[in-house]
Amino acid sequence: MRKENGIRTRSAYLLIMLALLTILSLVFTGGASAQEGYTRTIERYPIPDVTLVNQEGAKVRLRDLLASDEPVLVDFIYTTCTTICPVLSANFSNFQKKRAPAGRPVRFLSLSIDPDNDTPRAMKAYLKRYGAGPGWDFLTGTREDVVKVLKAWNAFTQNKMNHYPLILIKSPSDASWVRIYGMIGTSELMTEFEMLKKPQKGAVEALREKP
Repeated sequence: MRKENGIRTRSAYLLIMLALLTILSLVFTGGASAQEGYTRTIERYPIPDVTLVNQEGAKVRLRDLLASDEPVLVDFIYTTCTTICPVLSANFSNFQKKRAPAGRPVRFLSLSIDPDNDTPRAMKAYLKRYGAGPGWDFLTGTREDVVKVLKAWNAFTQNKMNHYPLILIKSPSDASWVRIYGMIGTSELMTEFEMLKKPQKGAVEALREKP
């Protein structure tokens, strides 16, 4: 009986690893979204006025990062994650490399959901692992501030290992966010990005003036 249970456990583990490798393959090749796809909704989020820390150890005001004239993509990860995070980060890496020649600046923000362990040094090493270029910041902060942000974006979970496969996209000309929930491929993510409204004169200034 124990032998049979051991075989079943190993088989289940191999199936999980095979599924994860399949997802990563789709992302790195810019293929279709994994498994049954993703859901897309339009949301509005009240962004808390908090100061976070990036991978260089510099303090940054979250609202200032978001009130720019560049489109923003946000995901929620942690440096020791081995399940969803590699897929999300591979997507950002692929997107950034494919998008660079187009010349339209894009800001990428990865928010740590493990602020107790994700130090600037760990975050910097993580970004290097994925070949992150300029414009991709990894943010952490006090647990209180991080939880505030996660709850504002409806991304909070009690256990970091149960966090959501989630990417948020925002145009500088619009206060709303595109919420992508599920496993999405790079080509689909780029399609969602291209659907954003182009910046309108005065829109960014109006966003900056909001309290």
